[in-house]
Amino acid sequence: MIEVRVLSQDETVRLDPDRLQALYDQLGEAGAEDVVCRAMEELAVRLSMTERFFRQDRLDDMRKAARSLTGIAEQIGMNCLARVAGDVTACIDCRDAVALSATLSRLLRIGERSLTEIWDMQNVQV
Repeated sequence: MIEVRVLSQDETVRLDPDRLQALYDQLGEAGAEDVVCRAMEELAVRLSMTERFFRQDRLDDMRKAARSLTGIAEQIGMNCLARVAGDVTACIDCRDAVALSATLSRLLRIGERSLTEIWDMQNVQV
């Protein structure tokens, strides 16, 4: 008899509080909140674009979207998201379709959790 197991894909997302604090110190509360809000919106758009380009087999466009995710995520302290977006870019560069599919799934999970985490942090600070 074959036993099927479902793997739990629960990965902890941590934001870099030092990076966020640096933004607040540099830009003040209103300026930092504006940057973080715009970054969150842009991350959501880029995540969606990355997935759409994958489904359309537009790997060059997907690569650009993933690379832009890296920069935006680093700006607001989402180091895990930035790292996984870099992994997606590496999979595209290697033309490894299986790894790309798995890594994209991970990017989307991490992206959703990262956006939720930073949203929750903002609600606590208000």
